[in-house]
Amino acid sequence: MNPLRPAILAAAGSSRMKDAVTRVPVTAAVVRRFVAGETRAELVPVARELLASGRAVSVDFLGEYTTEHVQADAAVAEYLSLIDDLAEADQMMPGAHTDIPRVEVSLKLSALGQSLGQDGPAIAAENLHKLCAKAVERHVWVTVDAEDHSTTAGTLEAVRQARTEFPWLAVALQTYLRRAEDRARDLAADGTRVRLCKGAYQEPATVAYRRRAEVDASYLRCLDVLFRGAWYPMIASHDPAMIDAALALAIENHCNPGDFEFQMLYGIRDAEQRRLVAGGHSLRVYIPYGTQWYGYLVRRLAERPANLAFFLRALADRA
Repeated sequence: MNPLRPAILAAAGSSRMKDAVTRVPVTAAVVRRFVAGETRAELVPVARELLASGRAVSVDFLGEYTTEHVQADAAVAEYLSLIDDLAEADQMMPGAHTDIPRVEVSLKLSALGQSLGQDGPAIAAENLHKLCAKAVERHVWVTVDAEDHSTTAGTLEAVRQARTEFPWLAVALQTYLRRAEDRARDLAADGTRVRLCKGAYQEPATVAYRRRAEVDASYLRCLDVLFRGAWYPMIASHDPAMIDAALALAIENHCNPGDFEFQMLYGIRDAEQRRLVAGGHSLRVYIPYGTQWYGYLVRRLAERPANLAFFLRALADRA
C-alpha cells in the first residue's frame, strides 16, 4: 500500500490543508482532471460526451457529513434536477431506454441527512425514497455510496429497506473492510446490485485491512462471491489484476458481457475505459461534480501515487 496514504488521507479532514490547497490559484484547473465542474451546467456536456463514446455514467453531486437540515434539502433538490438532466441527455443518444439504464446517480446518505441527530437515519431514508421514486419515472438508476466504516451498518439497512420498493437499488461495498466477504454473501443472497471497490477512507486496523495484498485478496474473494450469486456485479477498479480476474470469473460462470459492468473514475485510465468498451464490455464512468470537491480529490490522490505525482506536477507547471 502507498506509504503516503495515511498522511494524505489525514489531509482530507484538515481544514487548514483544505484552505491552503483551495486558495492556490491554479488548483481549480488541475481539479478538472478528476471533477467535471462545480455546476450541472458544466457537468452535463461531460456526461453527454461519455455517453456518446459508448460508456454509461454514474454522477455524484459531491457532499457528505451534512450537519444542517437545509443542506440535506438542498442536496435532494439538486439530485432531483440532476436526474431530469441526465435522463434528457440519455434520450438524445441512439438506443435510449435500454434494459440497463445508461445513466445513474450516486449519493451518500450522510449528504441526505443521515447524521442529523437522532432523526437523521429516518430523514435520509425518506430522502432516498424520494430520489428513487424520481429515478423510476426517468429510467435512471441509483447507487448508495460507501462512506467510513461507522456508517456501513446504517447504510446497508437503509438500502435493504428501500429495496422492498426499489429492488434495483445498488450499494457500494468496500473490500478493505474485514467483514466485506460476509456482507458480499448477504447482499448476493438478497439479489442486491453491488458496486465492488477497494475503499478510500482512513480506517483503524481493527476494522480494515492495511496491507495491499490483504485488500486485493479480499477483493478477489468478494468478486468470486458476486459472480457466483449476485445480480449484475459492478467491478469498480482500475487494477488490471482485478479486471482480468473479473473477466475470467465471467467466463467461468457463463456470464455474458451485459450481465455485469466495469466502473472507473472520471479522469483515470481513459484509454483502458475505451479498450473495454471496444471489446464489447459495459463500462460506467463515475463522474463527480460540485463545490465540495476537496475530500474527494484527496481520496483519489491517496489511492494511487501516480495521481499524486500528476497533481503535484500540474501545480508546478501552472504556477
